[in-house]
Amino acid sequence: MLRDPVHGDVLLTHEEFALLDTREMQRLRGVKQLGSADLVYPGARHTRFEHSIGTAHLSQQIIDAVNRAADIAPRECLRIGEAETRVIRIAALLHDITHIPYGHHFEDQAGLLHRHDSPERYERMLSESTEIGAALRSAGLQRDVLAVLTEGAAVPAYWRQINSDTICSDILDYLARDAYFTGLRIGIDSRILAYFRVERAGGNLYLDLAKHNLLREDILSEIVRVLEARYYFSERVYYHHAKVAAGALVARAVELALSERLIAEEDLYSTDDASLLDLLERSSERAKPALARRLRSLVERYRRRRLPKRVCVFPRPQNQAVQEELVERYFALSQHAERLRVEERIADLVRFATGREVEIMLVCPAKRMQLKEAATHVLWPGENVVRPLAAYAERAPRLADLERAYRDLWKFYVFADCDDRALLARIAEIAAGEFPSATNVYRAGA
Repeated sequence: MLRDPVHGDVLLTHEEFALLDTREMQRLRGVKQLGSADLVYPGARHTRFEHSIGTAHLSQQIIDAVNRAADIAPRECLRIGEAETRVIRIAALLHDITHIPYGHHFEDQAGLLHRHDSPERYERMLSESTEIGAALRSAGLQRDVLAVLTEGAAVPAYWRQINSDTICSDILDYLARDAYFTGLRIGIDSRILAYFRVERAGGNLYLDLAKHNLLREDILSEIVRVLEARYYFSERVYYHHAKVAAGALVARAVELALSERLIAEEDLYSTDDASLLDLLERSSERAKPALARRLRSLVERYRRRRLPKRVCVFPRPQNQAVQEELVERYFALSQHAERLRVEERIADLVRFATGREVEIMLVCPAKRMQLKEAATHVLWPGENVVRPLAAYAERAPRLADLERAYRDLWKFYVFADCDDRALLARIAEIAAGEFPSATNVYRAGA
């Protein structure tokens, strides 16, 4: 048993404690859950290690609810046995093991690397060449846990859905944990956990919204509240402009080091937040002088919170017609040369117009960012089968509103390493000219 600040006492098996003690899981103690968000919310220094424990804890609560329902209605609902529970809990415990420091900045906002949850990343991390992989192999769990995490081999749908659906142990833990450590006042009623079931017909995890053929409006409201909380944190924390700017510093340093082969992608998998910055500094020792200075400057600016400033912001609502074009041109590692060309052109024009040397950074997130539609299955009153909640969007209009609002969080940024307001305004004018079909809504230097 251990004490968690969010959930209180958490029970883990001896086997789970042994997995936590492996090198790969202990690394997560140094990987902050919210990346650079602690530069905006100083308390947000919680890590993926405790989030992993919380996810396993909530997966057990979902399993307990499923089994209570199966005891009451065994002809409609499936029960989850002890052997299955063992796999599901350990998959929950290991679900974030492939995360690297500031990973969402690299994967979703800068497009430098494939996502952390790609099958290749899991297979590498859980191979027999790692401590955690060897331990899983010894326990006879490697194949099943990999199947759950990679969505490869056929396993029951609920094995994955408990930990990786729209409403699941993962999201319920990180919303509660992020609220606690950022100090933002938003709560999720844990009673939603009591309404999870597994349908016997299709093996899907679902939330029961029907009672005596009437809609459980309170449970539907709690589902929507979870989705609203996720949007709220996305707006206030996950995509806060200062967090994006801080992440851009580290992402740029990683991009430069990777492109010049000073580091390899594999080097990132064993780092934590602090050791990644150290790795980037050490890599500068093998770089040419100009690049070495730039790398050291990027790391130092991050450590001292000397963040680049916004000069242009192109939000989706004003730029729907050109969003696709911007993403195609500037997102992903394959577009490194194009981003660099435009950044250098803007910097050259600024130098010509003002005589000042300023570093320019473009940040173009993936089109969908981290959007999750309402895929969680529900049993709606009057229905004989469970369906994804999104199928009932017309009966729950707030779902469609949330999806639209989430898509509208997308913003394409131009940042500049400058504090001079007059110069920022001039840079904004020059930068906006490089994107004539896009609409800048930000008044730099105002």
